[in-house]
Amino acid sequence: MSLTSMVHPGIPGERDLFPWFQPILALDSRLVIGYEVLGRCRTAEGPASLGPFFTDGGADMQEQVRVDRIIRERAIARLAEMDESQRPLLFLNVKPSWIDRTWQLEGRLHTLLMLERYGVAPDRVVIEITEDGFSGSIERLGEIVDVYRSAGCRIAVDDAGAGFNSADRIAALNPEILKVDIHLMKRSARHNGYLAVLRSYSVLAEQIGASLLIEGVETGDDLQRAIQLGARYVQGNLFSPAEPEFQPEDRYAAIVEEGLARHRRGVMRSEARWRDIGGRLADCLKSVRLEAGEGSADRYDRLIEALLGKLPDTCIRAYLCREDGEQLSSNYRRENGGWIRQPEFRGSNWSWRPYFMTDILHLADGVSANVSRSYADLGTRRWIRTISASLGGGLIALFDIIDDEAAFGPDGSAR
Repeated sequence: MSLTSMVHPGIPGERDLFPWFQPILALDSRLVIGYEVLGRCRTAEGPASLGPFFTDGGADMQEQVRVDRIIRERAIARLAEMDESQRPLLFLNVKPSWIDRTWQLEGRLHTLLMLERYGVAPDRVVIEITEDGFSGSIERLGEIVDVYRSAGCRIAVDDAGAGFNSADRIAALNPEILKVDIHLMKRSARHNGYLAVLRSYSVLAEQIGASLLIEGVETGDDLQRAIQLGARYVQGNLFSPAEPEFQPEDRYAAIVEEGLARHRRGVMRSEARWRDIGGRLADCLKSVRLEAGEGSADRYDRLIEALLGKLPDTCIRAYLCREDGEQLSSNYRRENGGWIRQPEFRGSNWSWRPYFMTDILHLADGVSANVSRSYADLGTRRWIRTISASLGGGLIALFDIIDDEAAFGPDGSAR
């Protein structure tokens, strides 16, 4: 018997529909703060996931909506049984096409009616707008989402990075939570392009005032990647699969605490190494002197050339700028074990770089060398950091150093 026929009206089976709950943890409190509601159906082989039914493009939408409402109402009823002060958040998946159709036909939202019926405050619910190939009006969908928000519900965008949930639509829905798909995160461990996309969603969440939720965390390495990406919330089988019951809020606190401690250790090791590299480059500058000769561009090149033999193998570029960002020397780029001089870069201005002015301010405060955050190099597309060191007299030497840690090591932490 197919799952569709099992839940078809008039056929016994509705009583076999029930919600399960997968915990969502907050990294700041290390506690379970909510649960994603997932549909299950009782079968002869045991509980079966309703995921394939809900994602079946050939299934009748009206039947999907009916089954979803049964699951949703039973989850809300379970929440209502708890003491009001102890109720966690419920994350309810909602397809845009479903709520758009319901709103147009009925002018109401059944989740809000259920919350009122069971006496559950809307601020205990997070409405997850999921990916389903929605092609309707994004403006109308935004208006529907605002109805949920005005009632007190929080809004999450699920599967950030998928087709429907592009950046402009995320901005239009203005969610409180961005939920990132685990498969995109796992590919990031092997591909810098995916890592860049993930980081862009981390930045987007920060810019729109949303919290980042990484779902599908299955291993300690996954947790490290989630922390490094700036996740506030995490979810996955590392903690618990979906279960039929709510769990003690502190059940997984030790796992989160160990993950945070591992992250701190990794960051401290990495930053100490980068500070050491910066300090050694600053010491190298003490051994060279800028030749006299006002307006002579070649003297800036000779200063950089005097440094090349002392630079680490991971340095791919070196050049000299004024503190206003204008490049005075040629670029010196490492290639095939040697250095290539590129005089055409003289006169470029790099003050538009996100790290540049911050570095200048740090150097002005007496720091001998400053290390930028990692970023993708425009030329090589490798992850690098730029170390800036002052020569005095308003001159700054800059060194671009490969940062393979930025793409995450095999253990997910800084080496």
